[in-house]
Amino acid sequence: MKGSTSSAERIIVAIDEVSKDKVDRIIDATSPFIGIYKIGSIAFTAFGPRLIDEIKNRNKEVFLDLKYFDIPNTVSKAVEQAAAYGVRMLTLHTLGGKEMLQAAAAANRGRATLLGVTVLTSFDTAGLRRVGIEHETDAMVERLALLARDAGIDGLVASGHELVHLRKITGDSTVIVVPGIRLEQPSPADDQKRVVSPRGAFDAGADYIVIGRPITDSRDPAKVLRDISDSLKQ
Repeated sequence: MKGSTSSAERIIVAIDEVSKDKVDRIIDATSPFIGIYKIGSIAFTAFGPRLIDEIKNRNKEVFLDLKYFDIPNTVSKAVEQAAAYGVRMLTLHTLGGKEMLQAAAAANRGRATLLGVTVLTSFDTAGLRRVGIEHETDAMVERLALLARDAGIDGLVASGHELVHLRKITGDSTVIVVPGIRLEQPSPADDQKRVVSPRGAFDAGADYIVIGRPITDSRDPAKVLRDISDSLKQ
């Protein structure tokens, strides 16, 4: 763990819902414990920028996870608009290539923390092979991480499985956000292939972890967050 920031402040809750009532219940239950919410493509498509405003009006920050992946001109204009919303973090796919990443960094102008998505946690090596990528998962993550760094991207989204090695090659200045979090007790992996526990992610060097369904599908999201925070203090 870096600096004096508490573990709880490094937990990001993912809002991937189409029911506004459920979104409000999740935020009401979890807002005493966390400071950042991730708005993904589901919620952004359902509610648009007004959800960003609602979260910011609660004095919380937004991680806008739309994973931009297009030609450089299109991505640069999308990043420029997204950064104008005043979001804390913003994602784009590193597979878009160096020119796309550089265009995004130039359009962002240091406003949001740009995060390059390496290999989705729903992929493993077999999945990469099925789409024509012959690298092992960890080798592909490394390749894309270095590409993002060289293009001026602030940080990465990567599985906890590759995190120790990523820290060695990127250093402490790179912000690394880890999704695919599942709890220590038996918890369904759902469609994830490379999962890690909250403790495992932080011990490996994560700056932030993103937790979705283990919290948002719980009948008591606040209790789940308290339990996670207590386990991280031990």
